[in-house]
Amino acid sequence: MSALTKLRSPVKPMVVEPRAILCSTGNRVKPSKEIAAKKKKPQVMKSPATSNFSASTDDSSSTTSSSERSSVKTADSKKMITPSKRNGSVTKLNSVAAVGDILPESPGPVKRCHWITPNSDSIYVKFHDEEWGVPVRDDKKLFELLVFSQALAEFSWPSILHKRDAFRKLFEDFDPLAISEFTEKRLMSLKVNGCLVLSEQKLRAIADNAKSVLKVKQEFGSFSNYCWRFVNHKPLRNGYRYGRQVPVKSPKAEYISKDMMQRGFRCVGPTVIYSFLQVSGIVNDHLTSCFRYQECNAETET
Repeated sequence: MSALTKLRSPVKPMVVEPRAILCSTGNRVKPSKEIAAKKKKPQVMKSPATSNFSASTDDSSSTTSSSERSSVKTADSKKMITPSKRNGSVTKLNSVAAVGDILPESPGPVKRCHWITPNSDSIYVKFHDEEWGVPVRDDKKLFELLVFSQALAEFSWPSILHKRDAFRKLFEDFDPLAISEFTEKRLMSLKVNGCLVLSEQKLRAIADNAKSVLKVKQEFGSFSNYCWRFVNHKPLRNGYRYGRQVPVKSPKAEYISKDMMQRGFRCVGPTVIYSFLQVSGIVNDHLTSCFRYQECNAETET
């Protein structure tokens, strides 16, 4: 028993070697944590000058920094745009504009009366913006506007405005004295393109009205004084907000029409007279939303 015991050697513990692990790049031995820790090199602290220099060289040499998050400052708009990478695509964050770069709001379109539309004739728009509703106190100009108001029964305002130069030439620049001397033959010769500029009834009425204007001037000093005395020499401001509120005649127009007929004027019904009051500025019928409403009021005060 003793001999057998002596012959037996103590069992040595088995050393287990690390087993190879199958990886995607081949069979490798995974080092233990202790070995990996020993192989780690100590980090060397760089001085600020060294780190700045290395950072600058890395930025200049590397081209992959564009995919990283960066701040891009544009020179035109002076806006800071910060792109961010999300799900493989670069999205721009909301940019913040400088206070000085905020552009002022552009003014809206000019508001005019309802009878001026985007399709209106340019000469008609100019007539609205510069003449219609402006107070007139010149005798020749008032007589011209009275004739045009009578012509509205046959033509529209755009048609009359396009023929205005022809009207002025045929009617001697609307001089009441010259027109009062027109004979029947002269009246029938007032033609444009071979046609009478107005109907025979209107032409005869214009000649008669010119004579009545001369009588009014003798009594009131001027045709302007006669017309403006009906409103105490101050324009009436109706202040309508909507086009449907603007009438085609008024009690004032009916009163003036009756007075003019008694003085020998012809073709001066209430509708004609109210149109005459509007265009001559005796009545300001621009809508309150129209930019000309306040301008005509300002011209009246001056």
